Amino acid sequence: MARDLDVVLHGATGFVGRVTARHLAQHAGSARVGLSGRSRERLEQVRDSLCPAAAEWPLLVADAGDPSSLQALAESTTVVATTVGPYAQHGLPLVEACARAGTHYADLTGEVLFVRRSIDAAHELAASTGARVVHACGFDSVPSDLGVLLLHEAAGELTGTTLVVESMRGGVSGGTIESVRGQLDEARRDATARRLLLDAYALSPDRDSEPDVGPEREGVLPGHDPELGWTAPFAMAPFNTRVVRRSNALTGWAYGRSFRYREVMAAGPTPVGPVVAAAVTSGLAALVGGLWFPPTRALLNRVLPRPGQGPSEKTQREGHFRVRIHARTPSGQRWVATVGAQGDPGYAATAVMLGESALALAAGDGLPHHAGVLTPATGIGRPLVDRLRARGFTLDVAPD
Repeated sequence: MARDLDVVLHGATGFVGRVTARHLAQHAGSARVGLSGRSRERLEQVRDSLCPAAAEWPLLVADAGDPSSLQALAESTTVVATTVGPYAQHGLPLVEACARAGTHYADLTGEVLFVRRSIDAAHELAASTGARVVHACGFDSVPSDLGVLLLHEAAGELTGTTLVVESMRGGVSGGTIESVRGQLDEARRDATARRLLLDAYALSPDRDSEPDVGPEREGVLPGHDPELGWTAPFAMAPFNTRVVRRSNALTGWAYGRSFRYREVMAAGPTPVGPVVAAAVTSGLAALVGGLWFPPTRALLNRVLPRPGQGPSEKTQREGHFRVRIHARTPSGQRWVATVGAQGDPGYAATAVMLGESALALAAGDGLPHHAGVLTPATGIGRPLVDRLRARGFTLDVAPD
């Protein structure tokens, strides 16, 4: 099938879509790029706001409610990168269209329930057509997934592995909040959804074959580690950890059948550490609890950003993140991976991660030998590491 385009960015008129379009306009090089969304007029406005290199980019009108438009979109390009969320509401028809067409796909989802449905609906089909459906190509979950991949490449088999968020500064968008609301709503009304959200191996390709390494539930309380100091829960851990565990399983448990993985936030040493850890824990509990109960949700909805809203240009520019992933090998050796970047992690840095994921899939060079519903490590891997380093990201591994 002839493909007129290398990459189409779907959802280009949304908040993250506009940021990603700017990145592609500056760094796509010779790749043929198009923009997609529901409104041609708004797509024209986005294209007109970009640098001259994007002036001739084609515009494609497509809507999740119109399957034929999604199929035409998928058949027009080598890769679709989509920012249209919440993915549980809008994502699956596009995943299925790309799987049928043998078109690679990348998104920014952080939704366990959506990814599970994508696996069930499209993994076998995508594998048969050669499509790589790569979820979580932003701050969820590229730093986690690629950091552990680099540790495995350097150290071999891993055992206890902990990602520690050492520094992070940025904002939050209305789309992210809407995704959280959607998952909470589903968990409230559906016992199966609640069980999946609590299952550490919810995204496993073969749940019954997962090794028994004991309980692996994300912490919800402050903690203290002799090596890491005081820690607090990390809001993205319940999703990121499942992505990393899926990567291990998709590679035949190459990270090790005794691989254990968790994610936390650094809170600092005593006496400040326990206070910070308690404050972060309380804040997360208040947000989730407030969104769970209808009366408090109504109050929060008045102050939280709405879909289409997000952090200012200044906040995006001045943001940053730095995580360190500490790992041990079965022989007791200790290794650490450092992953970081300048720019708001959820928006400016995420736009780079999604844009470079799409360009890597389009180029095709050095990709792992996988097809189906994949993860950043198993669907793109080293080419994405190299591209992000070229864009100023830190992705380093060393003995600890």
